[in-house]
Amino acid sequence: MKFLTKEIKIALSAICAIALLIYGINFLKGINIFQSNNVLYVAFKDISGLAESNPVYASGYRIGTVHKIEYDYAHPGNVYVAVEIEKGMHIPEGSYAELDAQMLGGVTMNIILGQSPRMLTPGDTILGGPHKGALDKAANMVPKIEEMLPKLDSVIAGVNAIVNNPATMQILQNTAALTEELKTTTHTLNKLMVGDINKIAANLEPATEHLNSISEKLDQIDYAATITSVNQTLNNLQEFTNNLDKGITPLLSSLNSNNSTLGLLMRDRQLYDNLTNTASSADLLLQDLRNNPKRYVHFSIFGKKDK
Repeated sequence: MKFLTKEIKIALSAICAIALLIYGINFLKGINIFQSNNVLYVAFKDISGLAESNPVYASGYRIGTVHKIEYDYAHPGNVYVAVEIEKGMHIPEGSYAELDAQMLGGVTMNIILGQSPRMLTPGDTILGGPHKGALDKAANMVPKIEEMLPKLDSVIAGVNAIVNNPATMQILQNTAALTEELKTTTHTLNKLMVGDINKIAANLEPATEHLNSISEKLDQIDYAATITSVNQTLNNLQEFTNNLDKGITPLLSSLNSNNSTLGLLMRDRQLYDNLTNTASSADLLLQDLRNNPKRYVHFSIFGKKDK
């Protein structure tokens, strides 16, 4: 221990104090110098407010810190931020970073994780940009709104012309009258549904039961036997018709023939005239008999008189 002079002890104490100071400063910054971390790079166009040792979050959980910020002088306008990621944290491909300004000052970096099953390796670069809040989205909509204003003025003018048109008021009045009529009709239909529909349903129930009984009786009918009976009746009717034709044909032939008695009676004109004259004479005789019965019949109690 002769070599540990007072000066050496003071030097060792100073070195330990400096090491502890460095460790404490890095610890306060969120940097653990004894832990091996992954380093990813994020490419930004603007990092306003971002500083080294700022925390980095993913899904609200702190996964690392900003380790170093470098400006790309070879390509002006690009800034690369080195981010130390915890060893157990794996960032999927397709992830990107957003800078979110805090209310009390300062900027935090949020990494929006991608959905790819493949993971980034240390040294890879992802894209970054500012977080677009509601105000930023509204600001982006201002140019589109300015383009829409002239069309909106035309639309408002057209709406005013329609509203101030007397025909519009007439249409509204007609619509109100139609609405009142529909209300009355609906009220009437409600009464019908409550009263008459129930009566109709009650009357339909016996009819339905009667139809069911008829259906059951129809199911019991032997349709095959009925059809057979109908066919037999039709065949008998056909046979009767054929026999009737056979009987009428000779009769018609006899009536049309001059060699038969019926034919002579039906076709002899002189016989017809004689019968007609005889009928007329008989009619005259009967009339004279009614008018002058004494010419033909004489009744006498005392005997016959000489005329």
